[in-house]
Amino acid sequence: MGCLVSTSRDTGGFRRRPRNVGELAVFVPGLRIPRSVDFSLSLGNSLSKSLIDRLSSLRTRIVVMAAQEAPVAIKPRRRTATQHGGSTLADLLQALEDYLPILLGLVKDGSELTNKVQFVWVNQEDDAEETGISNAWYEVLSVLHLLAMLCFSDANSSLLPKPSADGYQPKVLEASRRVAVDALLKAAGYLDCATRHVLPQIPPAIREVLPIDLQEGKLQAFCMQALGQGIDIQLGMAIDSPKATLAVKRRLACEMFKCWQQAQDSITRLPISDGWAEKHRAFIKWKYVEAKAAAYYYHGMILDEGNTERSHGMAVAALQAAEEFLKESKKSCEAFNSMPPTSRNPPLWGSMKYLSEKIPKDASSKVHINKDLYNHERILEKTPALPDFAVALKPDDYQLPALDPSWNAEENQPYKAQRI
Repeated sequence: MGCLVSTSRDTGGFRRRPRNVGELAVFVPGLRIPRSVDFSLSLGNSLSKSLIDRLSSLRTRIVVMAAQEAPVAIKPRRRTATQHGGSTLADLLQALEDYLPILLGLVKDGSELTNKVQFVWVNQEDDAEETGISNAWYEVLSVLHLLAMLCFSDANSSLLPKPSADGYQPKVLEASRRVAVDALLKAAGYLDCATRHVLPQIPPAIREVLPIDLQEGKLQAFCMQALGQGIDIQLGMAIDSPKATLAVKRRLACEMFKCWQQAQDSITRLPISDGWAEKHRAFIKWKYVEAKAAAYYYHGMILDEGNTERSHGMAVAALQAAEEFLKESKKSCEAFNSMPPTSRNPPLWGSMKYLSEKIPKDASSKVHINKDLYNHERILEKTPALPDFAVALKPDDYQLPALDPSWNAEENQPYKAQRI
Protein backbone atom coordinates (compact mmCIF):
# COMPACT_ATOMS: atom_id res chain seq x y z
CA MET A 1 0.00 0.00 0.00
CA GLY A 2 1.21 3.48 -0.78
CA CYS A 3 1.47 6.33 1.67
CA LEU A 4 -1.26 8.93 1.26
CA VAL A 5 -0.85 12.45 2.54
CA SER A 6 -3.63 14.71 1.32
CA THR A 7 -4.42 18.26 2.33
CA SER A 8 -7.33 20.09 0.85
CA ARG A 9 -7.70 23.45 2.51
CA ASP A 10 -11.06 25.21 2.46
CA THR A 11 -10.58 28.13 4.77
CA GLY A 12 -13.46 30.22 3.57
CA GLY A 13 -10.93 32.98 3.28
CA PHE A 14 -10.17 35.57 0.65
CA ARG A 15 -10.60 34.36 -2.91
CA ARG A 16 -8.63 35.95 -5.72
CA ARG A 17 -10.94 35.19 -8.60
CA PRO A 18 -11.08 37.88 -11.26
CA ARG A 19 -14.32 39.78 -11.48
CA ASN A 20 -14.35 39.64 -15.27
CA VAL A 21 -12.63 37.24 -17.65
CA GLY A 22 -13.55 39.05 -20.87
CA GLU A 23 -14.70 37.29 -24.02
CA LEU A 24 -15.03 33.51 -23.96
CA ALA A 25 -15.46 31.33 -27.01
CA VAL A 26 -14.09 28.25 -25.19
CA PHE A 27 -14.53 27.88 -21.45
CA VAL A 28 -11.18 27.81 -19.61
CA PRO A 29 -11.29 27.43 -15.82
CA GLY A 30 -8.84 28.86 -13.34
CA LEU A 31 -5.75 26.74 -13.96
CA ARG A 32 -4.30 24.29 -11.47
CA ILE A 33 -0.60 25.10 -11.19
CA PRO A 34 2.18 23.29 -9.30
CA ARG A 35 3.90 24.43 -6.13
CA SER A 36 7.59 23.82 -5.51
CA VAL A 37 8.73 20.37 -4.37
CA ASP A 38 12.03 19.39 -2.71
CA PHE A 39 12.92 16.14 -4.48
CA SER A 40 16.20 15.74 -2.62
CA LEU A 41 14.40 15.60 0.73
CA SER A 42 12.22 12.67 -0.39
CA LEU A 43 14.50 10.90 -2.87
CA GLY A 44 18.01 11.75 -1.70
CA ASN A 45 18.71 8.20 -0.52
CA SER A 46 17.04 6.51 -3.49
CA LEU A 47 18.32 8.20 -6.65
CA SER A 48 21.49 9.72 -8.03
CA LYS A 49 22.05 13.44 -7.58
CA SER A 50 22.02 13.98 -11.35
CA LEU A 51 18.55 12.48 -11.75
CA ILE A 52 17.18 14.39 -8.76
CA ASP A 53 18.61 17.59 -10.21
CA ARG A 54 16.91 16.90 -13.55
CA LEU A 55 13.55 16.30 -11.86
CA SER A 56 13.98 19.48 -9.83
CA SER A 57 15.06 21.71 -12.70
CA LEU A 58 12.30 20.53 -15.06
CA ARG A 59 9.57 20.95 -12.47
CA THR A 60 10.89 24.30 -11.21
CA ARG A 61 10.77 25.60 -14.77
CA ILE A 62 7.12 24.56 -14.98
CA VAL A 63 6.30 26.19 -11.63
CA VAL A 64 7.72 29.53 -12.78
CA MET A 65 6.22 29.46 -16.27
CA ALA A 66 2.78 28.28 -15.10
CA ALA A 67 2.53 31.19 -12.67
CA GLN A 68 3.24 33.56 -15.56
CA GLU A 69 0.89 31.92 -18.06
CA ALA A 70 -2.11 31.25 -15.81
CA PRO A 71 -3.50 34.83 -15.71
CA VAL A 72 -3.23 35.06 -19.51
CA ALA A 73 -4.87 31.68 -20.06
CA ILE A 74 -8.13 32.63 -18.37
CA LYS A 75 -8.29 36.14 -19.85
CA PRO A 76 -6.60 35.92 -23.26
CA ARG A 77 -6.12 38.69 -25.73
CA ARG A 78 -7.18 38.44 -29.33
CA ARG A 79 -4.45 37.38 -31.69
CA THR A 80 -3.51 38.84 -35.01
CA ALA A 81 -3.97 36.72 -38.12
CA THR A 82 -0.30 35.61 -38.01
CA GLN A 83 -0.14 34.59 -34.36
CA HIS A 84 -0.73 31.00 -33.31
CA GLY A 85 0.07 31.14 -29.62
CA GLY A 86 2.46 33.15 -27.51
CA SER A 87 5.95 31.90 -26.74
CA THR A 88 5.11 31.49 -23.06
CA LEU A 89 2.24 29.11 -23.83
CA ALA A 90 4.28 27.13 -26.35
CA ASP A 91 7.27 26.96 -23.99
CA LEU A 92 5.11 25.81 -21.09
CA LEU A 93 3.51 23.09 -23.22
CA GLN A 94 6.99 21.91 -24.24
CA ALA A 95 8.25 22.03 -20.65
CA LEU A 96 5.38 19.81 -19.52
CA GLU A 97 6.07 17.36 -22.34
CA ASP A 98 9.77 17.30 -21.39
CA TYR A 99 8.93 16.63 -17.74
CA LEU A 100 6.70 13.58 -18.30
CA PRO A 101 9.37 11.09 -19.48
CA ILE A 102 11.52 11.71 -16.41
CA LEU A 103 8.51 11.83 -14.06
CA LEU A 104 7.27 8.44 -15.24
CA GLY A 105 10.35 6.81 -13.74
CA LEU A 106 8.73 7.29 -10.32
CA VAL A 107 5.85 4.98 -11.28
CA LYS A 108 7.51 2.38 -13.50
CA ASP A 109 6.74 -1.24 -12.68
CA GLY A 110 5.05 -0.45 -9.38
CA SER A 111 8.15 1.37 -8.09
CA GLU A 112 8.44 2.05 -4.37
CA LEU A 113 9.20 5.64 -5.34
CA THR A 114 5.58 6.20 -6.40
CA ASN A 115 4.51 7.34 -2.93
CA LYS A 116 7.69 9.03 -1.68
CA VAL A 117 7.12 12.59 -2.94
CA GLN A 118 4.23 14.82 -1.91
CA PHE A 119 3.14 16.77 -4.99
CA VAL A 120 1.29 20.00 -4.31
CA TRP A 121 -0.96 21.77 -6.82
CA VAL A 122 -3.11 24.84 -6.23
CA ASN A 123 -5.98 26.42 -8.09
CA GLN A 124 -4.41 29.59 -9.44
CA GLU A 125 -7.60 31.54 -8.76
CA ASP A 126 -8.14 30.31 -5.21
CA ASP A 127 -5.36 29.60 -2.69
CA ALA A 128 -7.84 27.69 -0.51
CA GLU A 129 -8.12 25.01 -3.20
CA GLU A 130 -4.71 23.42 -2.64
CA THR A 131 -4.16 19.67 -2.73
CA GLY A 132 -1.00 17.79 -1.81
CA ILE A 133 -0.88 14.04 -2.42
CA SER A 134 2.02 11.62 -2.06
CA ASN A 135 1.46 9.75 -5.28
CA ALA A 136 3.36 10.26 -8.54
CA TRP A 137 0.34 9.19 -10.62
CA TYR A 138 -1.46 12.21 -9.16
CA GLU A 139 1.38 14.33 -10.56
CA VAL A 140 1.03 12.69 -13.99
CA LEU A 141 -2.73 13.30 -13.91
CA SER A 142 -2.23 16.95 -12.95
CA VAL A 143 0.30 17.46 -15.76
CA LEU A 144 -2.08 16.01 -18.36
CA HIS A 145 -4.90 18.20 -17.05
CA LEU A 146 -2.74 21.32 -17.31
CA LEU A 147 -1.70 20.37 -20.85
CA ALA A 148 -5.36 20.05 -21.82
CA MET A 149 -6.38 23.36 -20.22
CA LEU A 150 -3.56 25.18 -22.01
CA CYS A 151 -4.87 23.74 -25.29
CA PHE A 152 -8.34 25.05 -24.40
CA SER A 153 -6.79 28.48 -23.82
CA ASP A 154 -5.04 28.25 -27.19
CA ALA A 155 -8.34 27.37 -28.91
CA ASN A 156 -10.16 30.19 -27.13
CA SER A 157 -7.63 32.78 -28.28
CA SER A 158 -7.82 31.47 -31.84
CA LEU A 159 -11.61 31.77 -31.92
CA LEU A 160 -11.88 35.36 -30.73
CA PRO A 161 -12.85 37.30 -33.89
CA LYS A 162 -10.16 39.50 -35.40
CA PRO A 163 -10.93 42.96 -36.82
CA SER A 164 -11.29 42.62 -40.58
CA ALA A 165 -9.03 44.48 -42.99
CA ASP A 166 -11.96 46.55 -44.28
CA GLY A 167 -12.87 47.70 -40.77
CA TYR A 168 -16.27 46.01 -40.75
CA GLN A 169 -17.55 42.98 -38.81
CA PRO A 170 -14.76 41.13 -36.93
CA LYS A 171 -14.04 37.70 -38.39
CA VAL A 172 -12.65 34.34 -37.34
CA LEU A 173 -10.35 33.34 -40.18
CA GLU A 174 -10.47 29.79 -41.51
CA ALA A 175 -6.82 29.29 -40.59
CA SER A 176 -7.65 30.25 -37.00
CA ARG A 177 -10.56 27.81 -36.98
CA ARG A 178 -8.25 24.99 -38.04
CA VAL A 179 -5.73 25.94 -35.35
CA ALA A 180 -8.55 25.82 -32.81
CA VAL A 181 -9.76 22.39 -33.97
CA ASP A 182 -6.21 21.02 -33.70
CA ALA A 183 -5.87 22.45 -30.18
CA LEU A 184 -9.23 21.02 -29.10
CA LEU A 185 -8.37 17.55 -30.42
CA LYS A 186 -5.03 17.67 -28.60
CA ALA A 187 -6.86 18.64 -25.40
CA ALA A 188 -9.28 15.76 -25.87
CA GLY A 189 -6.34 13.40 -26.37
CA TYR A 190 -4.71 14.44 -23.10
CA LEU A 191 -8.02 14.10 -21.24
CA ASP A 192 -8.83 10.74 -22.81
CA CYS A 193 -5.40 9.41 -21.80
CA ALA A 194 -5.87 10.79 -18.28
CA THR A 195 -9.26 9.10 -17.90
CA ARG A 196 -8.43 5.73 -19.45
CA HIS A 197 -4.77 5.18 -18.58
CA VAL A 198 -3.80 7.34 -15.58
CA LEU A 199 -6.84 7.64 -13.33
CA PRO A 200 -7.19 3.82 -12.99
CA GLN A 201 -3.60 3.69 -11.64
CA ILE A 202 -4.55 5.86 -8.65
CA PRO A 203 -5.82 3.93 -5.59
CA PRO A 204 -9.55 4.41 -4.79
CA ALA A 205 -8.76 6.08 -1.46
CA ILE A 206 -6.78 8.78 -3.27
CA ARG A 207 -9.33 9.18 -6.08
CA GLU A 208 -11.90 10.07 -3.41
CA VAL A 209 -9.89 13.12 -2.33
CA LEU A 210 -8.95 14.37 -5.79
CA PRO A 211 -10.01 17.97 -6.51
CA ILE A 212 -13.16 18.32 -8.59
CA ASP A 213 -11.24 19.20 -11.78
CA LEU A 214 -9.46 15.83 -11.72
CA GLN A 215 -12.47 13.64 -11.05
CA GLU A 216 -13.57 11.29 -13.79
CA GLY A 217 -16.85 13.06 -14.58
CA LYS A 218 -15.12 16.44 -14.98
CA LEU A 219 -12.39 15.00 -17.20
CA GLN A 220 -15.01 13.31 -19.38
CA ALA A 221 -17.09 16.51 -19.56
CA PHE A 222 -14.06 18.49 -20.72
CA CYS A 223 -13.18 15.81 -23.29
CA MET A 224 -16.69 15.89 -24.79
CA GLN A 225 -16.67 19.69 -24.68
CA ALA A 226 -13.50 19.66 -26.78
CA LEU A 227 -15.08 17.35 -29.36
CA GLY A 228 -18.38 19.25 -29.32
CA GLN A 229 -16.70 22.58 -30.00
CA GLY A 230 -14.48 21.01 -32.65
CA ILE A 231 -17.56 19.74 -34.48
CA ASP A 232 -19.23 23.13 -34.10
CA ILE A 233 -16.30 24.72 -35.92
CA GLN A 234 -16.56 22.08 -38.64
CA LEU A 235 -20.29 22.80 -38.97
CA GLY A 236 -19.50 26.50 -39.42
CA MET A 237 -17.04 25.67 -42.19
CA ALA A 238 -19.61 23.36 -43.82
CA ILE A 239 -22.17 26.18 -43.77
CA ASP A 240 -19.65 28.39 -45.56
CA SER A 241 -18.93 25.72 -48.18
CA PRO A 242 -21.24 25.51 -51.21
CA LYS A 243 -20.25 21.84 -51.60
CA ALA A 244 -21.56 20.72 -48.19
CA THR A 245 -24.99 19.09 -48.48
CA LEU A 246 -27.87 19.46 -46.05
CA ALA A 247 -27.33 15.85 -45.01
CA VAL A 248 -23.70 16.58 -44.07
CA LYS A 249 -24.75 19.58 -42.00
CA ARG A 250 -27.43 17.55 -40.20
CA ARG A 251 -24.93 14.81 -39.39
CA LEU A 252 -22.48 17.34 -37.95
CA ALA A 253 -25.23 19.05 -35.93
CA CYS A 254 -26.43 15.73 -34.50
CA GLU A 255 -22.87 14.64 -33.67
CA MET A 256 -22.34 17.97 -31.89
CA PHE A 257 -25.58 17.47 -29.95
CA LYS A 258 -24.45 14.00 -28.84
CA CYS A 259 -21.13 15.34 -27.55
CA TRP A 260 -22.77 18.10 -25.51
CA GLN A 261 -25.37 15.64 -24.23
CA GLN A 262 -22.59 13.38 -22.93
CA ALA A 263 -20.81 16.38 -21.39
CA GLN A 264 -24.07 17.38 -19.69
CA ASP A 265 -24.61 13.84 -18.36
CA SER A 266 -21.06 13.70 -16.98
CA ILE A 267 -21.05 17.03 -15.20
CA THR A 268 -24.54 16.81 -13.70
CA ARG A 269 -23.44 13.78 -11.63
CA LEU A 270 -20.75 15.79 -9.84
CA PRO A 271 -21.29 17.49 -6.45
CA ILE A 272 -20.78 21.09 -7.61
CA SER A 273 -21.88 24.04 -5.49
CA ASP A 274 -20.13 27.22 -6.65
CA GLY A 275 -17.14 28.83 -8.30
CA TRP A 276 -15.51 27.91 -11.59
CA ALA A 277 -17.06 24.43 -11.55
CA GLU A 278 -20.55 25.92 -11.43
CA LYS A 279 -19.70 28.30 -14.28
CA HIS A 280 -18.41 25.35 -16.29
CA ARG A 281 -21.70 23.52 -15.74
CA ALA A 282 -23.58 26.63 -16.92
CA PHE A 283 -21.39 26.78 -20.03
CA ILE A 284 -22.15 23.14 -20.88
CA LYS A 285 -25.88 23.69 -20.33
CA TRP A 286 -25.81 26.67 -22.71
CA LYS A 287 -23.93 24.81 -25.44
CA TYR A 288 -26.08 21.69 -24.98
CA VAL A 289 -29.27 23.66 -25.64
CA GLU A 290 -27.60 25.52 -28.51
CA ALA A 291 -26.62 22.19 -30.08
CA LYS A 292 -30.22 20.98 -29.76
CA ALA A 293 -31.36 24.01 -31.74
CA ALA A 294 -28.87 23.28 -34.53
CA ALA A 295 -29.71 19.56 -34.67
CA TYR A 296 -33.48 20.10 -34.80
CA TYR A 297 -33.11 22.83 -37.42
CA TYR A 298 -31.19 20.68 -39.88
CA HIS A 299 -33.35 17.65 -39.13
CA GLY A 300 -36.40 19.77 -39.89
CA MET A 301 -34.93 20.98 -43.15
CA ILE A 302 -34.23 17.39 -44.22
CA LEU A 303 -37.78 16.31 -43.30
CA ASP A 304 -39.20 19.20 -45.28
CA GLU A 305 -37.70 17.69 -48.42
CA GLY A 306 -40.15 14.78 -48.08
CA ASN A 307 -43.23 14.57 -50.28
CA THR A 308 -45.86 13.68 -47.69
CA GLU A 309 -48.05 15.75 -45.40
CA ARG A 310 -46.64 13.81 -42.46
CA SER A 311 -43.04 14.69 -43.33
CA HIS A 312 -43.96 18.36 -43.73
CA GLY A 313 -45.78 18.30 -40.40
CA MET A 314 -42.78 16.72 -38.68
CA ALA A 315 -40.54 19.30 -40.34
CA VAL A 316 -42.62 22.10 -38.85
CA ALA A 317 -42.48 20.44 -35.45
CA ALA A 318 -38.70 20.10 -35.64
CA LEU A 319 -38.25 23.72 -36.72
CA GLN A 320 -40.53 24.95 -33.95
CA ALA A 321 -38.50 22.91 -31.48
CA ALA A 322 -35.32 24.47 -32.90
CA GLU A 323 -36.76 27.94 -32.40
CA GLU A 324 -37.70 27.19 -28.78
CA PHE A 325 -34.25 25.77 -28.05
CA LEU A 326 -32.66 28.83 -29.67
CA LYS A 327 -34.63 31.09 -27.32
CA GLU A 328 -33.67 28.92 -24.35
CA SER A 329 -30.01 28.98 -25.39
CA LYS A 330 -30.00 32.78 -25.34
CA LYS A 331 -31.28 32.72 -21.75
CA SER A 332 -28.68 30.10 -20.80
CA CYS A 333 -25.99 32.23 -22.42
CA GLU A 334 -27.01 35.25 -20.36
CA ALA A 335 -27.04 33.16 -17.19
CA PHE A 336 -23.55 31.85 -17.93
CA ASN A 337 -22.06 35.28 -18.65
CA SER A 338 -23.60 36.88 -15.56
CA MET A 339 -22.24 34.15 -13.27
CA PRO A 340 -19.04 35.22 -11.47
CA PRO A 341 -16.48 35.74 -12.80
CA THR A 342 -18.54 37.57 -15.39
CA SER A 343 -17.81 37.11 -19.07
CA ARG A 344 -19.17 38.18 -22.42
CA ASN A 345 -19.66 36.68 -25.86
CA PRO A 346 -17.48 37.61 -28.80
CA PRO A 347 -19.42 38.86 -31.86
CA LEU A 348 -21.44 36.05 -33.42
CA TRP A 349 -19.62 34.00 -36.04
CA GLY A 350 -19.72 30.52 -37.53
CA SER A 351 -22.70 28.22 -37.18
CA MET A 352 -24.59 30.27 -34.59
CA LYS A 353 -24.35 33.49 -36.57
CA TYR A 354 -26.05 31.66 -39.44
CA LEU A 355 -28.56 29.73 -37.33
CA SER A 356 -29.63 32.67 -35.19
CA GLU A 357 -30.89 34.27 -38.39
CA LYS A 358 -32.17 31.20 -40.23
CA ILE A 359 -34.03 29.34 -37.49
CA PRO A 360 -36.67 32.02 -36.72
CA LYS A 361 -37.11 32.82 -40.41
CA ASP A 362 -37.51 29.22 -41.61
CA ALA A 363 -39.62 28.14 -38.64
CA SER A 364 -42.04 31.00 -39.29
CA SER A 365 -42.28 30.35 -43.03
CA LYS A 366 -42.86 26.59 -42.64
CA VAL A 367 -45.56 27.11 -40.02
CA HIS A 368 -47.26 29.61 -42.31
CA ILE A 369 -47.15 27.22 -45.27
CA ASN A 370 -48.54 24.32 -43.27
CA LYS A 371 -50.96 26.21 -41.04
CA ASP A 372 -53.99 24.77 -42.83
CA LEU A 373 -52.75 21.22 -42.37
CA TYR A 374 -51.55 21.20 -38.77
CA ASN A 375 -52.64 23.19 -35.79
CA HIS A 376 -50.12 24.02 -33.03
CA GLU A 377 -51.06 21.20 -30.68
CA ARG A 378 -51.00 18.59 -33.40
CA ILE A 379 -47.58 19.74 -34.56
CA LEU A 380 -46.11 19.45 -31.08
CA GLU A 381 -47.39 15.91 -30.77
CA LYS A 382 -45.43 14.96 -33.87
CA THR A 383 -42.03 16.39 -32.90
CA PRO A 384 -39.62 13.83 -34.37
CA ALA A 385 -36.73 12.20 -32.59
CA LEU A 386 -33.27 13.21 -33.76
CA PRO A 387 -31.35 10.64 -35.80
CA ASP A 388 -28.57 8.84 -33.97
CA PHE A 389 -25.16 9.34 -35.59
CA ALA A 390 -21.90 8.02 -34.21
CA VAL A 391 -19.46 10.83 -33.41
CA ALA A 392 -16.83 10.76 -36.17
CA LEU A 393 -14.45 13.29 -34.58
CA LYS A 394 -12.09 11.56 -32.16
CA PRO A 395 -9.49 12.77 -29.65
CA ASP A 396 -5.88 12.75 -30.75
CA ASP A 397 -4.33 9.38 -29.94
CA TYR A 398 -2.09 10.58 -27.14
CA GLN A 399 0.11 7.99 -25.41
CA LEU A 400 2.26 8.55 -22.36
CA PRO A 401 5.86 9.03 -23.53
CA ALA A 402 8.59 6.45 -23.23
CA LEU A 403 10.65 6.44 -20.05
CA ASP A 404 13.66 8.74 -20.06
CA PRO A 405 16.84 6.66 -20.74
CA SER A 406 18.55 8.06 -17.64
CA TRP A 407 16.39 5.76 -15.53
CA ASN A 408 18.28 2.79 -16.95
CA ALA A 409 21.53 3.82 -15.31
CA GLU A 410 22.77 1.50 -12.54
CA GLU A 411 22.60 4.16 -9.82
CA ASN A 412 18.99 5.00 -10.70
CA GLN A 413 17.52 1.54 -10.14
CA PRO A 414 15.21 2.28 -7.17
CA TYR A 415 15.19 -1.20 -5.64
CA LYS A 416 18.99 -1.55 -5.79
CA ALA A 417 19.49 1.94 -4.42
CA GLN A 418 17.28 1.18 -1.42
CA ARG A 419 19.19 -2.03 -0.54
CA ILE A 420 22.51 -0.21 -0.24
